[in-house]
Amino acid sequence: MTDDDEAAFDDFLAARSTSLLRTAILVCGATPHDAEDLVQHALEKVYRNWPRIRRDNPEAYARKIVVNAAISRARRRKVIKEIMFARPPDTAADSPDLDLRDALIRELRRLPPRMRAVLVLRYWEDQSEQSTAALLGCSVGTVKSQAARGLARIREHMDMAEEVSR
Repeated sequence: MTDDDEAAFDDFLAARSTSLLRTAILVCGATPHDAEDLVQHALEKVYRNWPRIRRDNPEAYARKIVVNAAISRARRRKVIKEIMFARPPDTAADSPDLDLRDALIRELRRLPPRMRAVLVLRYWEDQSEQSTAALLGCSVGTVKSQAARGLARIREHMDMAEEVSR
């Protein structure tokens, strides 16, 4: 790799590693340590392929690796560990909607890995349906249906929890 490639990779790493870690934490539904492993794995692949991918979209390449690795890990284990953090990254501690956010994260944990990945990429990471489909290697229709089903499940569980709390 040339010095220019090294510098560009360092810039990419500084700019996007936090975003990739946040995605890994939310998508993989595991501990921050496991999420860091996923990001490290993705960054290793990005580094090895940097001269080829740097001009395209290296963030999408890295995000796709993180998401696919998280889904594969969940399939292998068949049990998803809970996200173990007091609050999501990049969130102010004095946010007025902490209870709502915590409830939404609990509901995200209950979803299957692929459905959770769709919701996190579409609504938390603000990706388009097309880019979410490309990242997950599925059709736009699958993204739409998984998003609709996931949101319906979350609404249903939150409505039931609200009725119980009355």
